[in-house]
This record gives sequence, structure tokens and C-alpha cells, in this order.
Amino acid sequence: MSPTEVPTIGGVRFNFENSYARLPEKFYARVAPTPVPAPRLVKLNLKLAERLGLDSAELASPEGVEVLAGSRVAAGSEPLAMAYAGHQFGNFVRQLGDGRANLLGEVIGRDGVRYDIQLKGAGRTPFSRNGDGRAALGPVLREYIVSEAMAAFGVPTTRALAAVTTGQPVYRETSLPGAVLTRVATSHLRVGSFQYFFGQGDVDGVRTLADYAIARHYPEAKQAARPYRAFLDGVIARQGHLVAQWMLLGFIHGVMNTDNTSISGETIDYGPCAFMEAYDPRTVFSSIDRQGRYAYSNQPHAMHWNLTRLAETLLPLLNEEEGSAEAGLASAHEALGRFEGVYEGARDAGFRAKLGLTEERGGDVALVEDLLQRMEAGGADFTLTFRGLADGTAREMFREAAGFDAWERVWRERLELEGGLSKEKMEAMRGVNPAYIPRNHRVEEVIQAGMMGDFGPFEELVKVLARPYEEQVGMERFAEPAKADEAVLRTFCGT
Repeated sequence: MSPTEVPTIGGVRFNFENSYARLPEKFYARVAPTPVPAPRLVKLNLKLAERLGLDSAELASPEGVEVLAGSRVAAGSEPLAMAYAGHQFGNFVRQLGDGRANLLGEVIGRDGVRYDIQLKGAGRTPFSRNGDGRAALGPVLREYIVSEAMAAFGVPTTRALAAVTTGQPVYRETSLPGAVLTRVATSHLRVGSFQYFFGQGDVDGVRTLADYAIARHYPEAKQAARPYRAFLDGVIARQGHLVAQWMLLGFIHGVMNTDNTSISGETIDYGPCAFMEAYDPRTVFSSIDRQGRYAYSNQPHAMHWNLTRLAETLLPLLNEEEGSAEAGLASAHEALGRFEGVYEGARDAGFRAKLGLTEERGGDVALVEDLLQRMEAGGADFTLTFRGLADGTAREMFREAAGFDAWERVWRERLELEGGLSKEKMEAMRGVNPAYIPRNHRVEEVIQAGMMGDFGPFEELVKVLARPYEEQVGMERFAEPAKADEAVLRTFCGT
């Protein structure tokens, strides 16, 4: 059966209300997902389905699983692959697009928010180039685990609605089980979406896309005196806060290309992502990031660079708003100049909360930096050090406790200016310092078990990470750093 012959089924009700498909067809290619031989449901996100107003029983039915695998198209769906360009590790590619993803349509959730429903690994599209359009099971499980953990941390992110196996192998370095992830996002608009039209000199395309993004994500900008400048300000602010949240969790995205930078301010495209264990600002996990472009400490700079690329695409619109090219360029520079303040403000406030500080005082930033330097020198685990400040176990994370002791004395003196470390403050600290993160070796264990058809470990890890700030009896092993022989130092995209 060819992609154009995918059967439509009316029994699975998404109640699609599509807007992106109403844009001119230069924004996408209409293409249906490619059917698979033997789809099997691995995981359905029941709580997310409820938020989206979807019937879990319908989704888990044989017909529903076929929809989630791309073998059937639900009524009201208008499948398409989105067009976009992007800078990949600094190199501009004029046409990328959804090479293995298929946007089924949009739904309005119970919260009144519009969400994209997308299949990742759904087969070839006109943007696949030489790819097979498929996804292997390992990357699908990784994205499900990490994106749902990020949601539990309170970080803006795409979500995982479902994971299914296809009964069909994919070939990378070896033969691997195939899978499809159903991804949910407030949209899949990217910086690269704007670059696609700007790279063609299509100012009308940029304008149409900006108007669409404003209506969908920044409606307040439409009422502003300078709507496109307000839009740029909005994206910069959201991304500044987002990267700050990554840094506060020790999260390393791994592939911060412009096509992986969302306009909505959500974390998107979990490929070679990972969470840092022993603190080292130079940490890189991605096997393809050989120069450390997207290392932990470089993430704020990388995001500013990406946002500069967005501002470039908006220059024709800013020039019109400001009345001249010179004034438009000045407006873009002014907007980009605010990123550092937004990012640093969010980061510093977050670190104060992690230290149990509720008032901003001089010396707080230096106190944080001093701790981080001592953590690096002492090989201290990032997550457990901050968690241990409230539990009295942080000292155990350091190879030489004396280094921590000197810092702790200064920290406690600072706390005394706010009445000391009360029970209430300790609880607040536990509410921002997770006990559990998706540690690389645990994720790898889950993937290896899943490759053998055992999804019990996957279910267990997902369950633990759904409550990352709560101590869970019997789950202590999930909080422990990897032993030397367990460490996973390289992660892969899986494309």
C-alpha cells in the first residue's frame, strides 16, 4: 500500500482543527505517513491524552494503534511535512524540512491551547533526502523518557503521547527495531522555518509565517505599536528563560541547531541530549559535537546566536516598522541585547532558589559561582549536590570535603540573613532540586531491555521520573550516579 493509499478511519476521534494546513502550500508538502506491517503499542500517555481531550481507550484500540503508527489516518487529519531550513553546527542548509516526521493535525486541548499532533519516524517525505524517514526504537524511548521528565521538572517542552513499535527493522550501523513516537507541541515552528523563506528572498513568506506565529503564540504582539519587534522580543524572552532552566538542571541539549530552536519557547528535538552528572561546564555528550559547540556552558551563547539568525530573517519587517534599514537594524540589535539580561536574571533567580535564598543580595552570584568551581574541582554530582543542601548530604559528593566545608560556612552565614535554614525553606529547596533525573546509564539500560522486548524497565523509569522532586521508597538506585563501568559518555542522534 502506497503512502497515498493509507486508509482513513473515523472511529478514533481527534477532533482536528487545523490551521497550519490553511497556509499556502509552499509552507509544507502534503504527504501521508507510510504504513507499517505490525504496529504494537509500547506506551500511551494517559494523562496527556486526557489533557488533549482524547479517548485513551480509542487510542489503545487496534485501530488507534494503527493511527499512532501511521498505518491509518484519523478522520479530519490533513497529514503534511513542514518545510524549513537551518544552520547545522554553524553551516546553513537551505532545505531541511520534516524528513521523517508527519504533522497529522492540530487539536484544542481541555486547557484551550492549540497543540500539534505529529508522528516522528513515520516514513519518507519530499524532505527526506537520502534518509529512510524512520526512527529506531532506542531514540524513540529516549525522547519519551527525557521529554516527559522535562515536563515533570516544569520545563517548557514537547511531549510524548505514545510510542509504538512497527514490526519493521531500520538500518543504521546495524539492524534495529523500528518505532514511531507521537509528539505533541504547541507548534513545530522553528527559527529554521523563518530561514527557509528568508534564504529564498521570500519576504512575503516571512511575513505570513510571522503573522501566523504571532496569532498562535504571541497574540499580545498584534496589539503592540511594533508587532514584529514585539514578536522578536517575545521569542527572545522565552528562549532566555528556557536555557536558564536547562542550566539549572544540568541538561545538555546536544544539537542546538536553528532548526531545533522552537518559536514557542519549548525544548524540541531530543536527540543526543543528556544530563550532566559530575559538574564540568565543558561537558559534551553528543557524538557529532566534536568541537564542543553545544557544550553545557556554551548553551546560552548558542541560543543567542540562533536568535540572531531569527532577527536576520525579520529585518525586512523591522525595517518597514521602523521606517528605514538603519533603524530596523538598530531595533534588532536592541532586542538581541536584552537576551543576556533575561537569561542571567532567570538563571540567578533559579540558583538562589536552589540554595534556599528568597531575597536578592549582593554576593549571591559569587556564592553560586564559588560552589560550582568547588564542585568541578571536587568531582561533585550536579544534581545530588544541590539536592543534598537541604538533606545535609551535599558534603558526601565531594572528593575532599574540606572544599565544601569552607563554602558551606559562607552559605549558612548568608542564610542567617533570612532567618536560617528553616523547615519551610528546606521543603522549598526540595521542590526545585530534583532527586531523580534521566541518568544516561539508566536510560541506556531501558533501551537495551526494550530492544529485547522487555519494556518493564522503561515503565518503571517513566513512573519514577513523573515525580522527580519526591523521595520514592525503593527507587534509590535511580538517584545514584553511574559507576565507572556504567558511565555513558556518548549519545547519538539516531537519524
